[in-house]
Amino acid sequence: MISMKLLEINNLNKSFDNKQILKDINLNISSGKIIGLLGKNGAGKTTLIKLINDLLTPTSGEILVKGNKIGIESKKIISYLPERTYLNKEMKVSEIIEYFKDFYEDFDDKKAKELLNKLDLNINEHLTKMSKGMQEKVQLVLVMSRKAELYILDEPLGGVDPATRDYILDTILSNFNDNASVIISTHLISDIERILDEVIFIDKGEIVLQSDADKLRNKEKSSIDEIFRRMFKC
Repeated sequence: MISMKLLEINNLNKSFDNKQILKDINLNISSGKIIGLLGKNGAGKTTLIKLINDLLTPTSGEILVKGNKIGIESKKIISYLPERTYLNKEMKVSEIIEYFKDFYEDFDDKKAKELLNKLDLNINEHLTKMSKGMQEKVQLVLVMSRKAELYILDEPLGGVDPATRDYILDTILSNFNDNASVIISTHLISDIERILDEVIFIDKGEIVLQSDADKLRNKEKSSIDEIFRRMFKC
């Protein structure tokens, strides 16, 4: 079975004030994969993600989601977790769930409540009363409670302790459908390595490697984390 190109990026460039941030990015991502977008801080991961989510405009090149240009249709099938929280902290978690339910046709409020419960989060609490880590968990729950086709998670493990990281990865693993794909952008490679099907290495705004994770490990006889460290020695 040929899997359809879920995300196609052709000759994508992005510059800010004459400084080139992304250079000639070419990527194809199919359905049913968990993909690690891996790079050091400042490598261009967040810029690429913002372009896919229509938060920035390319300098040149194109991005297609299921063959369509970025816009209303792509936003319907992408569920995006930004690096920083954007939620109204004056609201209760329950109010935010209602807001998401109204806003996204594919939002499953029953699933959201189950996940909140599993993560020990109080649905009646205001976000202001929650720690940064708890707020990040709420945001992850909201993102994973959509029946999306592409989930894009920008540094989903940044603000949580190592014990919670495994739990969050399991939450991600068990809450997206088989036909969807998940792109996880992170520099915490050893933490997410076990769940990856594919890896994309980005450095100084360029894609330097895209590979099946198992094939890469077998070829290099090393973990993805070790391969990355070897390639990008400071």
